[in-house]
Amino acid sequence: MFETGFLRKAVPVALAFILLALWPLWAPPFYAELAMKIMILAIFALSLELLVGQTGLVCFGQAAFFGIGAYAAAVLTPQSEAASLWLTAAAAVAAAGGYALLVGALSLRTKGVYFIMITLAFAQMAFFVAHDTNWVGGSDGIYLYFKPDASIFGWKPFDLDQGHTLYWLVWACLLGVAAFWSVMLRSRFGRALAGIKVNEQRMRAAGFATYPYKLAVFVFSAMLAGLAGYLFAVKDGVVNPELMSWHQSGAVLIMIILGGLGHLRGALIGALAFTLLQELFQSQAVFGPFAKHWQLMLGLAIIAFVALLPRGLIGLVTPKEGA
Repeated sequence: MFETGFLRKAVPVALAFILLALWPLWAPPFYAELAMKIMILAIFALSLELLVGQTGLVCFGQAAFFGIGAYAAAVLTPQSEAASLWLTAAAAVAAAGGYALLVGALSLRTKGVYFIMITLAFAQMAFFVAHDTNWVGGSDGIYLYFKPDASIFGWKPFDLDQGHTLYWLVWACLLGVAAFWSVMLRSRFGRALAGIKVNEQRMRAAGFATYPYKLAVFVFSAMLAGLAGYLFAVKDGVVNPELMSWHQSGAVLIMIILGGLGHLRGALIGALAFTLLQELFQSQAVFGPFAKHWQLMLGLAIIAFVALLPRGLIGLVTPKEGA
């Protein structure tokens, strides 16, 4: 029974990753670029799903960690030459995790709406620091003139400027994050998070110190968001404060709700659906002049999805008993 259920979930995900790996070999450049954007947003969505869907911590400041990862990539890249991929990526993840340690140490002492508001406040602080600080470009942002260099002691395993190498790097990061995410949730640590989500007071009574668990998952979630931000900056070559805005935090929250809370596949499906809906409603070829009101159409579509599919899009493929 367990093996059948596992295969039913794992096989479609494996097939989707195989399709993604082959996608740039035959897809037009625009659609390959769109797939790369979706994969980066999927990593971002997985980071928040770890908090909201698996631990019950509704964070409204996830964009701060995403933006910190992106800004780390831009700030650490000189204007005259490429920076090391491994050093800048590690620095971006560490910077996001360091800020999360500070935010989590304070905000996790609160609950409910107070936790939501404190995480939002810290995110807005980061936004305004980036917006009003000239050395990171202020409101105009900052550019990356070179993609990172993957050299290791003189040996260059791949070149991000060649072909679809960046695409496959993003694909590998998503695969690694999804695999590690899945394994971690089946560990003792993951079971503890599930217990905290269901009944934190009972977990304390059973002898679990829940605060360290919540702080650890908060920092790890931020590090994943920082990785997504780093990849986003490398892909686009430009970073601006809007990456840290509350709109971005709201967007990723909508992704995991749209896909279905409590599921790895839900976060992946949510990132895909949200991005495709955005692209659809922004298309002037489909909606003509009304495309400039794409936010209105997107909002109505999301309301309809939530009303008709309260378990998210994952509910279309997952039996209710397995929710």
